[in-house]
Formats: sequence, structure tokens, C-alpha cells
Amino acid sequence: MENIQHSHLQAKGLKLHVAEIGTGSKVVVFLHGFPEIWYSWRHQMIAVANAGYRAISVDFRGYGLSEHPSEPEKATFNDFVDDVVALLDSLGITKAHFVGKDFGAFVAVMLDILYPDRVLSIILLGVPFLLPGLSPLQSQLPLIPPGFYMLRWMVPGRAEADFGRFDAKTVVRKVYTMFSASLPPVAVDDNQEIMDLVDSSTPLPPWFSEEDLAEYGSLYEKRGFRTALQVPYRTLLVPCGLDDRKITAPGLLIMGEKDYIMKFPGLEDYIRTGKIKDSVPNLDVTFMPEGSHFVQEQLPEEVNELIISFLNKRSE
Repeated sequence: MENIQHSHLQAKGLKLHVAEIGTGSKVVVFLHGFPEIWYSWRHQMIAVANAGYRAISVDFRGYGLSEHPSEPEKATFNDFVDDVVALLDSLGITKAHFVGKDFGAFVAVMLDILYPDRVLSIILLGVPFLLPGLSPLQSQLPLIPPGFYMLRWMVPGRAEADFGRFDAKTVVRKVYTMFSASLPPVAVDDNQEIMDLVDSSTPLPPWFSEEDLAEYGSLYEKRGFRTALQVPYRTLLVPCGLDDRKITAPGLLIMGEKDYIMKFPGLEDYIRTGKIKDSVPNLDVTFMPEGSHFVQEQLPEEVNELIISFLNKRSE
């Protein structure tokens, strides 16, 4: 960890935080999800650097050590994509491999569609090929229960009031605990809030220490959740106009079989039947039997091996 270098670069008028380790022309860019930050890739960054790659992890705008946009409520997935391209330009990087987790997978997919000449390969964790608007699973949306956490957090003000009852560290603790389970967080009725689904005293997952929690908590305490609630949640169902496009780069999908996302209506069938390959023809899929939504932190050695093996085959 002490060898990871930190800097801030300008992108579209904002100072964005970048963590780096390793050198050379073979570049791997890591894109985090929620409630994550650059730190969630700590295990992978060191491993790929040791394997001969330059590892870069970005804090998206409004996350971690990056600045908020002036109007967080207007942020979109396209802003996040443009920020990544601007960072590549600032660093003098023409092409890279991209690793996206959770909503970072949306950004990686959009990068490949919009800027295919910048993408050597994409690796997705926790979320398969999907686009804002949830294409191609839009037909499954009516099957989502009304108390589903995503729907609750899409409502302006509701998550703010729910989260606001606790300090940021406790919010992250609760979200990490919920998202580590094999079932999605669903409130039983309109009187129950999502944060009430987990007791504050519930132990953290064994692979996530109090020191890790403190790292996340301190940064969310400073930045808050304004941008994080906007992207992904409040822009998740806004179509991006790219639904008919295909991924041209080689891809790897890593899914934990105990990831609660697997219970999203239609998602497991979409992956296991091979329907996903209609959009990503050159895709390898790996299921990790014990993997949760945070598989890269839970099982870092196994995930690192999968990532490095895939990268090496595409970098020969």
C-alpha cells in the first residue's frame, strides 16, 4: 500500500483523485462501484503491478478524494465516462484494459462502445453487460418489489433522510453488510427504511476490517453521498441511447454465486443461457461459488489470478 502513489488531475474542470502503482506501457484502469472508492481495488492494483502492468484506480467525481461537480444532482454516467477519457489524455495513455465493478461496469461498457479505440479489454465484476436504462433487462423491471433498495434510493430526499440518521462510517458499515449477503436488501413496507435492515452492531464481513471501514468512512464523511446517490441510483433508469451497440473488445465477467445481484429478475438467466454474448461476443464468464458482491475484496488472490491470466493472454 505504501508504494501506491496519489495525485490529482484536472478533468472537465474538476480535480479528480488517481492512485497508481507500477510502470510501463501496459495499463490497467480500475473503476469502482458504490459504496466503494479507489481503495476497494488495493489488492488488485498491487497484484497487477507485480505482474508487470501499470495499475491506475480512479475516484469518480464526488467520490473519495475527488471533487464534487458544482451541481451533483445533474451528474450522469456520461460525465463519468468523459472523466475517464480526460484522465487518460492527461496521463498520456492511448489505450488501456478496464476493470469495472458494480456501476463501474456500466462505465467500462460505455467506454468500449463510445471509445473503442481506447479499450484493449474489459473485465466486469458484480454486474454483467448492462447499460443505463438497464438494457437489455428492461422487461424485468415490473418484477422488482417496491421496497427494493435501488427504487428507494432513486427517490430524491428519501435516502438522504435515511442515511442522515447515522454518521457516514455507520452508513458504509450497513451497506457493506447488506451487499455482502446473498439476498438483495428489500424493505417489507413503506414504513421501513433500508438502513434499518441491518443493526449497527452487526459484525463486519471477516475480510473487511475496521481499518478498511475507517478508510471508507473518513472519505464519505468529507464528501457525503450527494453525487453517489445521483450516479448510479438516480440515473440508473435513464436510457443512454446505446442499446443496440455491441462490445468489440475481449471481455471477462467474474460473478460470485452468492452475490445478491444474481437475484435481480432475469439476470442469472441472462448470463447462464449465453444471451449476454449477443452483446459481448468475445466474453469469458467465471462464477466463483463462494463469491459475494465484493468478491475482489473477499477473495483477492483468486480474483487477482483470474484478472492477470486474462490480461496476459491479451497482452502477448
